[in-house]
Amino acid sequence: MSNINVAMLTSGGLAPCLSSSIAYLIHYWSAAKKSGQIDSLTIRMYRNGYKGLLTGDSFLVPEDVWEKVGALHELGGSPIGNSRVKVRYEDSTYEYEVVRHVVICLLIIFTNHFCFIEFHPKSSSLQLTNVKDCVARGFVPEGTSPLEVASQQLLKDKINVIHTIGGDDTNTQAAELSHYLLENHNGKVIVVGMPKTVDNDVYPIKQTFGAKTAAVQGAIFFENVVSESTASPRMLIIHECMGRESGYLTSATALEYRERLKNKTFVDGFCTSKKTRDIHAVWVPELPIDIVKEGQRLKEVMDNYGNVNVFLSEGSGINDIVAELEASGAEVPRDAFGHVQLDKINPGVYFSRRIAQLVGADKTLVQKSGYFARSAASNDFDRELIRKCAEAGVQAAMQGISGCMGEDEEKEGCPVRPIEFTRIKGGKPFNANSPWFQSMLKEIGQI
Repeated sequence: MSNINVAMLTSGGLAPCLSSSIAYLIHYWSAAKKSGQIDSLTIRMYRNGYKGLLTGDSFLVPEDVWEKVGALHELGGSPIGNSRVKVRYEDSTYEYEVVRHVVICLLIIFTNHFCFIEFHPKSSSLQLTNVKDCVARGFVPEGTSPLEVASQQLLKDKINVIHTIGGDDTNTQAAELSHYLLENHNGKVIVVGMPKTVDNDVYPIKQTFGAKTAAVQGAIFFENVVSESTASPRMLIIHECMGRESGYLTSATALEYRERLKNKTFVDGFCTSKKTRDIHAVWVPELPIDIVKEGQRLKEVMDNYGNVNVFLSEGSGINDIVAELEASGAEVPRDAFGHVQLDKINPGVYFSRRIAQLVGADKTLVQKSGYFARSAASNDFDRELIRKCAEAGVQAAMQGISGCMGEDEEKEGCPVRPIEFTRIKGGKPFNANSPWFQSMLKEIGQI
């Protein structure tokens, strides 16, 4: 028997899983108390992710509300607000290279104001820059680090378990915080993460929360957008999906859309048909794009059906675009962490201009489904995945085991378990050799 104070926060971009994750975690903690596994329980929510943790902005969920949180399953977004976390790494070889897989300390980003952390491996010291900005806005007191402030807040709130619902950075940073507390304050906080990202690009997790729902929602989005092909002759439509480094979401969205298309009935003799509403190309970062060759192929599609539909991952062809811009002497826009600013390069617009000329399009339409897809409520598939992870996660926490919950694809049978934080990292590419993906490319004539 024990007394447990649980905290939760959501962090990073939205995904169709945040509300359901909170609902299921509260459900299983409540069930543990009802069954007598623990004596007493409090559940605290930190508002707006790590911002709330730093500033002490939180609230306790009243016990009479625990039975009502099932309503959260019907909501998209985060019911407690989000914030983003970034880390910047610097050494003598790479200039301000972003290393997403090494988390040294908490870094909080609020709107357009950054608090950067630089790590110099030779001296093994941390240097905080732009701290004045954080101090001026009340994020941290003068002379302290965000990590220390967060630690003090957890100690003040007497937190025993914290659930971090976010991507690889969110969860590994929480693990660093737990380690810091133990070493510097002799305080033990169990960290049980919930893996959220529509990119499905976290090692060694088979399926991240929200990715499946986002794919279905992206398909629904395009079901409407594709009708624009009837608004003008020789229409080129580019559907841009999220995915800087992984083509999973674009590919899965294309699969979902084509499955839905199979169930639609068309009337012979009219201009719109399965051929005109099908996908004619799927471009992902994992595969090179021969734009000239593709242009020749898609021109035949345009000539035969009067329109062309392309699914494009936002990270596709970035290296080619950057190389072309640099060769022309143009400046490549990058953010403070070295990432190419996709919104300023705008791959969809870039490719639309190139391909429009090659296929002879009279009109071009670029539509992005990212915000529509990621802000949805979780579907049945994701809810069941979240439920299993939440149930196992609560049990792991009560046993004093930290980790990021998920189906561990490096273990036989892909069991749901608290995966060691040292094994969690992002950047897992989509397997473009998957039989279902290769089959789809053959069906649409891309290979």
